[in-house]
Amino acid sequence: MPIHVVSATEDHSIRFHQYHLEDMGRVRVRKICELEDREVTQGEIGKGYELDKDTLIAVTDEELREMPLPTAKAIEIAAFVPAATIDPLQVGDGYYLQADGQVAAKPYKLLRMALERSAKVAIAKYAWSGRERLGLLRVRDDAIVLHAMRWPDEIRSPKELSPGAVEVSEDEIEGAQALIDHMTRDSLEGSEFVDHYTDALAEVIKAKREGHALPAAPEAAAPAGQVVDLMSALEASVQKARASRGEGDADVHELPARKKTTAKKTAKTAAAKKTTAKKSTAKKAAAKPKRSA
Repeated sequence: MPIHVVSATEDHSIRFHQYHLEDMGRVRVRKICELEDREVTQGEIGKGYELDKDTLIAVTDEELREMPLPTAKAIEIAAFVPAATIDPLQVGDGYYLQADGQVAAKPYKLLRMALERSAKVAIAKYAWSGRERLGLLRVRDDAIVLHAMRWPDEIRSPKELSPGAVEVSEDEIEGAQALIDHMTRDSLEGSEFVDHYTDALAEVIKAKREGHALPAAPEAAAPAGQVVDLMSALEASVQKARASRGEGDADVHELPARKKTTAKKTAKTAAAKKTTAKKSTAKKAAAKPKRSA
């Protein structure tokens, strides 16, 4: 299936050049041949493998393209797997695969529709930039996307990062789940998913160009120097999430009542945990003889 590989992403970052601050002369990186002590052009530069300190083996781009590998000139599908089995750490940059002419139109559409209906992704191998790579093929709208992948042995184990033995209560887990529920979205649309850093940087450049004062930075929050009360922090986060979604005050004020119940639970038995926040201590004491009878 003949294809073209087309970039699937754009970089909107503001980029800087390096300058000598005393006279604002441009600072450039020049490629100098150590033997001839002169600057060389890109056309004079090639790849070389250092066998030892006295022996270099030159390898041309043409020789790399002509390597006897099935993946040297093709993306070879090796297997199909459920998407959920792929660790996101393995998935890298994405590229659209575009069918190259009418001869590729039908097999391209066939593969796209088969992948879409199977709810699976294809794992492929291909050569790129002088090495064989692992890739993932998936469907996005009417196009097939190729994601570069890291090989499994390139993913480090996170075992050494474990924070050690800590205890988390059921109330804290439920609070975290409530926060997740209130922050759940159907799509990544909205002001939260805009590159505010680039916008702020553009404002700085504009202010300097026009000779105005730089935009004031927001006041930084005080650094956390003590152990956080997780329940209080979670409840505050849930209230903020509810407010941002325009939910009513009645819902927002429901959580402080749970906070009082949580404070009482530390001195009560497991059976007392099942009582509601509305029951007073006097009512609980009167209810106990009825349960024992």
